[in-house]
Amino acid sequence: MHYNFNWPVVWRNFDRLWDGLLLGLAIAVVALAIGCLIGILLAMCRESRLRVLRIPATIFVEVMRNTPLLLLVFFFYFGLPELGFTAFNNVETFAATLALYAGAYLTEIFRGGLAAIPVAYVEAGKAIGLTAPQRLRYVILPVLFRIVLPSLSSALISLFKDTALAAAIGVQELTFGARWVNLNTYQILETWTVTAAMYLVASYIIAFGLRQVERRYAMVR
Repeated sequence: MHYNFNWPVVWRNFDRLWDGLLLGLAIAVVALAIGCLIGILLAMCRESRLRVLRIPATIFVEVMRNTPLLLLVFFFYFGLPELGFTAFNNVETFAATLALYAGAYLTEIFRGGLAAIPVAYVEAGKAIGLTAPQRLRYVILPVLFRIVLPSLSSALISLFKDTALAAAIGVQELTFGARWVNLNTYQILETWTVTAAMYLVASYIIAFGLRQVERRYAMVR
């Protein structure tokens, strides 16, 4: 069977792919930001001596980490409306789900980061009279983020690639745009080749940019 390549038809619809790429990046950034807040909170709860904080945090992390992301997306998008939660559209639902999923994974990263903070830093904060909230704000969190920065960079790239699953609930990100082009042009190889290249190039650009940030701010060991 002979396949006729027709690259121009993809370029004529490239705006759909480009807009999808930008939306996917935006969702990944928002999910990472919210996920960091969730991860820090859960990491502190899991390190707490209070069982009332530690046990629920542990259950949440284990459930989210051991459930496929696509299943979680379907549960929140199709399941929650059955319980009366209808305030979110498909983009917001996916972003929230991805943020919760990211938070569960980032919890372990932040736990490792908390354990790696030199005790001398905290003791120095106490020595100059900082209160516990002040030590958290001015000592622990800044040092924590510098320690986990390389892991956060990898997490952002992973979340960006995970946004491809949003096409399953009609979010018009890159994969959704590629499916639209494919179904309307029947140029399968061209469409998915360009889409894969866009994911690859975007991931490398993100990695390069974050590597520069790491060199500037990451902890020197």
